[in-house]
Amino acid sequence: MIETGVKAPDFISPAVSEGTAVELELYRLIDNHHAVVLCFAPANFVPTCTAEFAAIRDSGWAAERDLAVVALTGDSLFAGFAYADRFDFPFPIVSDFHGGVADSYDLRAESWEGHSEIPRRATVVIDNDWTVRFAEATTDALDRAVPSPAQNATATLREIGVDVERPRVNYDGPW
Repeated sequence: MIETGVKAPDFISPAVSEGTAVELELYRLIDNHHAVVLCFAPANFVPTCTAEFAAIRDSGWAAERDLAVVALTGDSLFAGFAYADRFDFPFPIVSDFHGGVADSYDLRAESWEGHSEIPRRATVVIDNDWTVRFAEATTDALDRAVPSPAQNATATLREIGVDVERPRVNYDGPW
């Protein structure tokens, strides 16, 4: 897993944003925000990851002017459209189909549930100087981590100067 204090790797990847296919460019997000949160998941519709993404949605992180939130999953853009639509996610969902972005962050799983070379479940916070300020991953994407990586990232975001509500992850919720 990428370590805190290092320079974050840049990437440009296909994503679903506001119902449209786009090329998500990390450098633009970093240039325009105090912090960027990258939330990695092996696939769309993984219940524990969906619970965490829904908690971020419900806590209003995507509406913060100084914060950009990006979900990165090992699924296709087509699955990303269905996922974003089903759960009304207000942040882009990147298709990291072959795990290239996850690999650059040392977060690629060799295999998980019959899938290979996909992102691990993790949360990474990058400040506007390109420094990784927080990085945490679960052992398995299905772990019901309490607190979750996104919940633990809240303190770092506040240190950066982005005052956000701590997400309330309900692993058994309807999302």
